[in-house]
Amino acid sequence: NPLNSSSLVSLLNNSKCSVFCVLQKCDSSLWRRIQSEPELRDKFIPNIRMYVYNGSISMSEWNRLSHFNNPFGFMDFKVLKPKEPLLLPKPGRDCITCAVVANGGVLWRSKKGAEIDSHDYVFRVNGALTKGFEDDVGNRTDVYVHTSYSITASSATLQKYNYSGAPHDQGIKYVLIPENMRDFYWLTGLYKRERLTRGSYEGHSPWEFYSGQFNETRFYVLHMDFLRFVRNRFLKSETLNTIDWPIVRPTNGAFMMFLALQLCDKVSAYGFITENYKKYSNYYFERGAKTEVVFYANHDYDLERALWKRLHDLDVIHLYLGEP
Repeated sequence: NPLNSSSLVSLLNNSKCSVFCVLQKCDSSLWRRIQSEPELRDKFIPNIRMYVYNGSISMSEWNRLSHFNNPFGFMDFKVLKPKEPLLLPKPGRDCITCAVVANGGVLWRSKKGAEIDSHDYVFRVNGALTKGFEDDVGNRTDVYVHTSYSITASSATLQKYNYSGAPHDQGIKYVLIPENMRDFYWLTGLYKRERLTRGSYEGHSPWEFYSGQFNETRFYVLHMDFLRFVRNRFLKSETLNTIDWPIVRPTNGAFMMFLALQLCDKVSAYGFITENYKKYSNYYFERGAKTEVVFYANHDYDLERALWKRLHDLDVIHLYLGEP
């Protein structure tokens, strides 16, 4: 079993106090706006556990999390017991500005690249293509959010769009969403530098997908408490009441959004689904080809669309809505 105590994973946590402790220094922080907004102040949890890290999985934690389905707990998983030391988050200024960049067609010919790169931190997700699209989406990537599926699928399907690998800027931080069992196999191979011998990615060498930039001191795995926080407090889809409930979860982009909301003072969002999404291609890198946005059964896109608009209206995020 690759997930027993001999296959331990080094992961990060940023202590009991999330970056909200830092946000108190910023007079214009979103945390101050959230605290003054009755609709939101009881939903956000300042000290939510963000990352799985050394020592975070005890027997009591196992008992607490084992009855939740993947990826919100350990149901059907074997024990994963990390052992490597904690790592501090990337330091920043008193007021931290962040751009979270998804892959929506709304960014095609947006000319938002320079604006995106002007932020202190730039988050990207999934395909995260920049080569040839710099004018619209920018060039920098400080944080790359992914699953084992998204990073391998991008490599397999996006070659025709100049894809040359996951973002690999010097010093980049990688954040993995533990989606299901294949991600735990992925982590085992990644940290042990072993080619996978089982699971969906049998034969793959996970570290090769990070273009030489994989470093365990800059690799984070989102904690199951954080994943449930996003789903239960903000994106609790009615589909959870159907037979499809085990596969329903927020999108990778949604987890990226809330990661930034926990870590940044000001968040600007680009390439997320908007009310006028039918005007645009599915992805910006399709260069304006009129492709339809695909609504997969495991995500509630309508719910996310309404949430991003509401957060924008409440001035919690600045959402790029496209051109009039």
